[in-house]
Amino acid sequence: MDYEHARQRMVRYQVKGRGIRDLSLLAAMGDVPREEFVAEQFRPAAYRDGPIPIGYGQTISQPYVVALMTNALRVRSGDKILEVGTGSGYQAAVLASMGATVFTIERQVPLAEQARQTLERLGYDQVTVRAGDGSVGWAEEAPFDGILVGAAGPTIPTPLLQQLKEGGHLIIPVEEHKGMQKLLRITRRDDGRYDREELGEVAFVPLIGEEGWEPEHRGYWQ
Repeated sequence: MDYEHARQRMVRYQVKGRGIRDLSLLAAMGDVPREEFVAEQFRPAAYRDGPIPIGYGQTISQPYVVALMTNALRVRSGDKILEVGTGSGYQAAVLASMGATVFTIERQVPLAEQARQTLERLGYDQVTVRAGDGSVGWAEEAPFDGILVGAAGPTIPTPLLQQLKEGGHLIIPVEEHKGMQKLLRITRRDDGRYDREELGEVAFVPLIGEEGWEPEHRGYWQ
């Protein structure tokens, strides 16, 4: 399969064709080999318009969802970004390709190790992976220019708000009503208050952890 051709078609039709115009983001998604972040049997489907399972009840998000969330984060080269929910490492690779330094946390230890190995093999040296509870953030590396959460919580975790720089953005899906998640952009103002914007309805796996759901939680998506 010609992955390069499939990748460029993905960018043209699934990302740019749906209104994403950030040139740095488009270039990153046209450069990162998404097929390297899924199991071999799923590689022919790496650029399809949908999520792909990666094990442990997790998925690699649909390309447009990756683009939507990254675009909302307003990434600039040199930014320090926290990602909650590493998964296979694809989102972290996109952020790194845009010039960000990325700290990413994955709850599932085997996924964290797999992502670390993949990112190292592909040369994404500015990504640091840690296994742990992402709902409490990464206090020793704070503050962050941006925080991106790839799982839906019941509320916005207070530690993530506290670890955001003034002027920084937090992108997070929140299940505000049973069976309904909304993607939010939270911006920390200079006066310490926060602005909130709703970016649309989404469907993510649950954010499990101290500041998220209990481990036994099962959302409508299962």
